[in-house]
Formats: sequence, C-alpha cells, structure tokens
Amino acid sequence: MKSEFMLRALQLAEMAKGRTSPNPMVGAVVVKGGKIIAEGFHGKAGGDHAEVIAIKKAKDAAKGAALYVTLEPCCHHGKTPPCTDAIIAAGIKKVVFATQDPNPLVSGKGEAQLKKAGITVLRGLLQKEAQKLNEQFNKFITKKIPFVTLKAALSLDGKIAAVDGSSKWISSDLSRQRVHEMREASDAVIVGVGTILKDDPRLNVRLSNKGSKHPVRIIVDSQLKTPPSAHILHSQGGKVWIATINPDGGKAKALENEGANIIGLPEKNGAVNLKELMKELGKREIVSALLEGGSTLFTSMLNDGLIDKVALFYAPIIVGGPSRYSLIQGEGVKSIDKAMRLEDFSVTIMAE
Repeated sequence: MKSEFMLRALQLAEMAKGRTSPNPMVGAVVVKGGKIIAEGFHGKAGGDHAEVIAIKKAKDAAKGAALYVTLEPCCHHGKTPPCTDAIIAAGIKKVVFATQDPNPLVSGKGEAQLKKAGITVLRGLLQKEAQKLNEQFNKFITKKIPFVTLKAALSLDGKIAAVDGSSKWISSDLSRQRVHEMREASDAVIVGVGTILKDDPRLNVRLSNKGSKHPVRIIVDSQLKTPPSAHILHSQGGKVWIATINPDGGKAKALENEGANIIGLPEKNGAVNLKELMKELGKREIVSALLEGGSTLFTSMLNDGLIDKVALFYAPIIVGGPSRYSLIQGEGVKSIDKAMRLEDFSVTIMAE
C-alpha cells in the first residue's frame, strides 16, 4: 500500500470542505503501473461520488487498476447508485480505503460486497487522518445531532469582553479571516440573544472569493428579545432561525415578517432546552455548527455535553475585570482533577 496515493486522495477530499453536507468529504485516485491515472472528489450532495468520478475519468484503463479512496465505498441506493457497483463494473482489481464508513447502511457492507466480487480489499491506510477529515459527519451520522465547535476570541487572562461589555475587536484581522473561513465550512452559526443585543452582528461570510457559502444563522432566544431591526435579519447571508420557548404571539410574527424562521422548543429551567435544539437541527440536516457566543450559551452547551471542539483565539492583551466576562461561567469544578481536558491539542501563532 502506498501512502502517497492515499495522501493525494485526502487532499482531493478536502477541496470540497464545507460543500458536501450532509455527506462526508471523499477523495479517490485510480492507480495503474505505480502511477495515478485518474482522480476525483465528491463535490456536493446529490453529485457523483469520488470513486465514480475517478473511474469515469480513467475510462477503460480502470480495468485491472487499484482504487485508493478515503472512505469505504457505499453499497446502497441514496441520491446516487452504489459506488460498489461502479467499482465492480469497471474491473477494478484492488481497493484500498482509509476508514470504514460509520453509516450503518454502509459500515462493513461495502467492503464485504467488493470482496464477494473477487476484489482485493485493504483498509486502514491513514485511517486517523481520514477520520479527522470527517469528524463532523462521523458524529452526525451516528448521533443524529450536529458536531459543535465553540469559537471565541479572548484575552490572555481569559476575558471575552471588557468591563463595559465591549468585545470588538479582541482578535486580529488574520484571526477574523480564519473565523470567516470556519463559518463558510460550517452548516450553521449559533449565538445567544445576548450577543445579538450587545454586538448586533451579521454572522455572515465575508471573504474575498466569489461564491462564498453562508451558514444558517441560529439565535437561541427563549423570550424572543431579538429586535426586528437587528442586522442579522437585514444583511446578506444564510437563513435566520430563532429557537425559542415562545413561538406564538406578536413578537414571533414581527420577526417572521423580517424573514426569520421561528422554531418552538421545550424549555429547561426557563430557557430553550439545548439538547432538544440539537435534535431539531439534526432533523434539519445541520451536520456542523459553529458556536460563537456568548458565555451564558457557552456554559450551558458545555454543561449539557454538546460541545465537541474548542477553537480559542488569544490576543496578547490583559483585560481583568469581573468573572461574568470570562469564557465559561457557573460554579466551576471543585478541584483541578475534575477539570475538562482537551484532547488532540494544537497551537498556531497568527502573527501580523
């Protein structure tokens, strides 16, 4: 097995980052005579899968070749026919895939079908990298709720705002650029109504490239305090959904008149039940969500075990001030050994 071929397949898969939801990112290369003769990646849901694209490009040369693909080939009819059928029909002799598909409709079944057809199948090459690539899809397809990334900009002493509540602009131009890239790669951006009232953000994608994909913008607003004049309702971007425990009445109607989609949900301690919100988002095929504020919502999501990843942008400043402007509120852990520990930790310095 040649890792260079799988590396190329992984590179191809990532070219469609943020574009394939609710499907995974997948890349594939056809190899013959020790060289890549064709390649492809899944560009969007409903389009040809990576394996099919690569095989079509290879044409008759696919017969007797090896196929390297980042995910176990599918074997069921969805929006497109099974990839296993195309692989068998093309005369591929060997399939190397990085990781098993967690989708119960596929998991292990695609591999078994290929082996039954007499094709040599090998799996596990660069498995960790492939699983990391589709960490969002992997959670969604097994748990039916979104993969949530908490994003925050804060000072070195852990404050997300100054004493007057101001938070613009803690981070740098480079980090804000990165945040827009994260938004584009996400299906949704989520904030609490406090962020809307304090900062009046647009929460859209503002990148120089044309054709940017805007996420759905979700406001958690138990009592419908979002003003109909809020920027988020009058700026270019994705749809606006407002999650509330009061979906009826004049406030809801006024917001709907401005284009908002009101989502009525059960309450928990007088606020939106966040676990029920995640279930509802899963039903709406929101695979990935970027949680952008504020500390009250951060704390509630963390306490409910709904955060999968944390992206913190630290600025070289010290703010001080009351604890209510800290990233996470609440009572905190009673001892250090009870603290939540991050895994797969990395640091990037964004110098300007």
